[in-house]
Amino acid sequence: MSDSNEQGGKQQGSSISTAPQVDQGRRTWVAVACGAGAVGGVAAAVPFVSTFQPSERARAAGAAVEVDISDLKPGEKKTVEWRGKPVWIVKRTPEQLATLPKNDAQLADPNSQRKPDELTPEYARNENRSRKPDVLVVVGICSHLGCSPSDKFQAGAQPSLPDDWTGGFLCPCHGSTFDMAGRVYKNKPAPDNLEVPPHMYLSDARLLIGEDKKA
Repeated sequence: MSDSNEQGGKQQGSSISTAPQVDQGRRTWVAVACGAGAVGGVAAAVPFVSTFQPSERARAAGAAVEVDISDLKPGEKKTVEWRGKPVWIVKRTPEQLATLPKNDAQLADPNSQRKPDELTPEYARNENRSRKPDVLVVVGICSHLGCSPSDKFQAGAQPSLPDDWTGGFLCPCHGSTFDMAGRVYKNKPAPDNLEVPPHMYLSDARLLIGEDKKA
């Protein structure tokens, strides 16, 4: 009996010592997203697509993440994890796309010219900031202090938003706002647009995040 208990104790200790550490960036956005969900149900919009998640070690090393977006409907968002960061996949409606050119004069970097090699791949340096006009793929971390903005897709006057709001994202920490292409508005704490990660389409229904060149 004592040998069994001793063996069980060793196994339990082993599992604890090999547990992966949580990336600090990941800890930050998870905490913020959960807090936002308690207020307005945003947590329901940020589920993990666990079916397509590589191992923790692979994610830390930057392994690509394959996502099935066949069930993503216009106006909806899906969130997956890549390199310990949340990546948002948003299926934009025709109405949301139509508002993008109207926002240019109010944006700090409407043409994604700031830090292009770091924030916006060449194929996303367009009005939609995307490979496909209707699908936005961005890292959901504010460029100010690393918080995770909340979805504010509904247009119109709302708390903490202007009366002519056309839809986008609001960072609840310090009030930075981004349009439906992840472009930051002028005179906000966030200095840059949301990052567009490397990505490519394997098919109309399958998206690969973390790679953008075919072998």
